[in-house]
Amino acid sequence: MSGFLKNIFPPGLHYVFLSTLGFALMSACVKYVGSFGIPVFEIVAARALVSVLISYADVKRKHISIWGTNKPLLFARGLVGTIALICVYYATTTLPLAEATLLQYTHPVFTSLLAVIFLKEPIQGSTKICLFLCLIGLFAVVSPAFMEQAVHELPLFSIAVALLGAFGSGIAYIIVRKLSQTEDSSVIIFYFPLVALPVSLILLGNDFIRPNLHLTFMLVLVGFFTQLGQLGLTNAMRTLTAGKASAYSYLQIVFAVLISVFIFKEIPPLCTYIGGALIISGALVNVLGPKVKTESGRKNAQIK
Repeated sequence: MSGFLKNIFPPGLHYVFLSTLGFALMSACVKYVGSFGIPVFEIVAARALVSVLISYADVKRKHISIWGTNKPLLFARGLVGTIALICVYYATTTLPLAEATLLQYTHPVFTSLLAVIFLKEPIQGSTKICLFLCLIGLFAVVSPAFMEQAVHELPLFSIAVALLGAFGSGIAYIIVRKLSQTEDSSVIIFYFPLVALPVSLILLGNDFIRPNLHLTFMLVLVGFFTQLGQLGLTNAMRTLTAGKASAYSYLQIVFAVLISVFIFKEIPPLCTYIGGALIISGALVNVLGPKVKTESGRKNAQIK
């Protein structure tokens, strides 16, 4: 039994918990700052500035080169991650937090499919069920946007941007998985803000808004919590397959719903709970299905 529990809760799971908690708190800070009119590109720039300083210090602490070995792929990870981050932040500031997080966490659908193509990871029956349930759950979440006179209508453009961010996250996770074979986790993390900072400043242009001391502190927290999430994610990808690591990360949805209800007073409609339940169920099938099958086969073999 202990071996079965170890399969369900592998060593890398605590990194996933750290990652999801960090990203949930980051999203809460982003939404809060955005409610004061701070532009998305400015939030991205602030987050990148904090992260690049922390990442640089961490790389130097390890006495390794900040540039890594596979520079083209590292820069690609930074660029794809930057585009995805901009989309995620826009969705977070224009959608209820629970719905924005649910849409973002469709990325395991893209991650699993991309892992089959680029990492040659086999797609199992449980993963197919996961993809099906996730798609049905996604439709349940966004369906009010297509219904006339819907009480909880979501803006279609924000939905599209959120899904684009999820697709970008899926690509970024695949690149991280590939880079983890040759690069130190701190170097991988460093390249993300290294690219995000100049890109976001260029896109921000003259739209900069000077934040007061309180908002400045919240912007610093955006960078801090993102760094916490990135650290957990990068280490999780070392110990879990791309599809499994992203499936476990659905824990962030729970954090997002709690924050949405208790802090932002956003009560998700019934369709959001239904969609979220389907998506989480798909993730659990993806994670637990092969483990149950393996354990069952082992017991049958022992009986024989």
